[in-house]
Amino acid sequence: MLLQGKRAMITGASRGIGKAIAMEFAREGADIILHYYENSKDTTITLKDEAESVAADIRALGRDVHLIGFDIGDRDDIDAKIKTMLKEVTPDVLVNNAGITKDNLVMRMKPEQWDDVINVNLSGSFFLTKALVRPMLRSAGSIIFVASVIGQMGNAGQVNYAASKAGVIGMAKSLARELGSKKVRCNAIAPGFIETEMTAAMAPEAKARLLELVPLKEAGTPDDIAKAALFLASDMSRYITGEVLKVNGGMYM
Repeated sequence: MLLQGKRAMITGASRGIGKAIAMEFAREGADIILHYYENSKDTTITLKDEAESVAADIRALGRDVHLIGFDIGDRDDIDAKIKTMLKEVTPDVLVNNAGITKDNLVMRMKPEQWDDVINVNLSGSFFLTKALVRPMLRSAGSIIFVASVIGQMGNAGQVNYAASKAGVIGMAKSLARELGSKKVRCNAIAPGFIETEMTAAMAPEAKARLLELVPLKEAGTPDDIAKAALFLASDMSRYITGEVLKVNGGMYM
């Protein structure tokens, strides 16, 4: 098992890519810290039920699971929940996966659409990583950021999302330089068109246009991203840091 004896924290792990990564890591021997979205100001807004279902599947594999709910876009919530969590468990691997989209053309984009996407996708990843870096130094761990092909090539109507994911890539590279001497590796994965709950809501014609850009002529799956994350989390990639692993079927080369 490639992650035997490791504990991995995955954000946004109640569904989609995060769920696939959590399950893949658990199958490879890791205990899991499973983050799900919960609004600290209104706890009726939560993905806890979905997270509990994923946790049950992980426990069935014989792995330990620690559930933690907070709003990744709220730095005070992050600090409070992580401070409590660290009294019980510390991750060796961190996967910053949680993300949102709020698409619009720039001339129509409302300030809150920009702020919300940047707060969750970019600032949230920063403040969570900042809260966990010091305890992770003891384990020479691995930090993985789930970016996007959109952060590399851009996309009309997604200036907020593209900016957040390009920022995530820059953050991974900068942290790789800061933390390399401590043997903490920092890398990013840039998924292309992946079949998730997020993309399922797209119009068929929009999906068709995207697939035209993919040389392999098919969408990827969350498991494709999970396999890439496993590689970056494990000792198979022990001499890789500051890298952006493109998993996009050739959509962007």
